[in-house]
Amino acid sequence: MPAIPDNAWYKSSRSAGANNCVEIAHGPDWTAVRHSKHHTGPILLFTDGEREAFLAGAKAGEFDK
Repeated sequence: MPAIPDNAWYKSSRSAGANNCVEIAHGPDWTAVRHSKHHTGPILLFTDGEREAFLAGAKAGEFDK
C-alpha cells in the first residue's frame, strides 16, 4: 500500500457536506477509496485498469438489479 498523505484525499463537490461519503486519492497508476468518516479504517486500492473496468461496468448497467 502506498503512503497516502491526508491532503491527497478529496470528496465529490456533490457531497455538499454530507457525512456518509467516500473520499478518493489518485496516484500514478492507482486510485484509493476510503469512508470519509473513518480515515483510519480500511482503504480500497485499485489499479487504473480495475477502476476503468468498474466504471465501464457501472455505465453499462452490469450492477443494476
